[in-house]
Amino acid sequence: MLNQNILIAEDDADIVELLSLYLSSEGYTIFSAENGLRVLDIIGSTKIDLAILDIMMPEMNGYDVLRRIRENYNFPVIILSARELDSDRILGLNLGADAYLTKPFNPLEVVAYVKSALRRYYQLGGNESAVKSVPEDQTLNVGELELDLLKFILRKRGRIVPLTPTEMKIVIKLMHHPGHVYTKAQLYSCIGGELYESDDNTMMVHISNIRSKIEDDPSNPRYIKTVRGLGYKIEE
Repeated sequence: MLNQNILIAEDDADIVELLSLYLSSEGYTIFSAENGLRVLDIIGSTKIDLAILDIMMPEMNGYDVLRRIRENYNFPVIILSARELDSDRILGLNLGADAYLTKPFNPLEVVAYVKSALRRYYQLGGNESAVKSVPEDQTLNVGELELDLLKFILRKRGRIVPLTPTEMKIVIKLMHHPGHVYTKAQLYSCIGGELYESDDNTMMVHISNIRSKIEDDPSNPRYIKTVRGLGYKIEE
């Protein structure tokens, strides 16, 4: 994919320089913002394909920036923060981040996450060519859920259910084979990554977020069921 623009939102100039070096060497065009308001200015005037957000930024913190992004955009967002608490990670994922990485970091790992997130995004219709590659009139149906594989839109009782690219990929995997139990490792594989021990809570948060969007009663789910000790499945 050519001409992909990456926005690095970070007030540490050394981190911006390091990430810019690694990402530009992969062919990405880099934009940077040292505060939250500048992030919104750039997004409003430039086509951004992926954003890397720090949490602790001047003017507007990363969580508030992410909320604003998700009001109008569905491009991938990776949080890169020194905050390591599970509550911080869960909040970021709940707000729509596709991944949450902590500092100090391996720049090669960040590059791998960027490639994976962009690959998922464009496979799920992030651009016109990706949409055209999907067969027309192809839908998946599970109960009151209908997934349009041409436009990558999930509807429940005819109403659109807004999903992040990561959530959409998980739902597609589950809806292709209702009743089939998928392990967390298999679900991670379907979203373009590998399961690490530290990712256990991340997948649980993604599943919880999906349930909050598709279930009438998320605490007593009708569709996505947990199979203890194995993984997850979706039922009619």
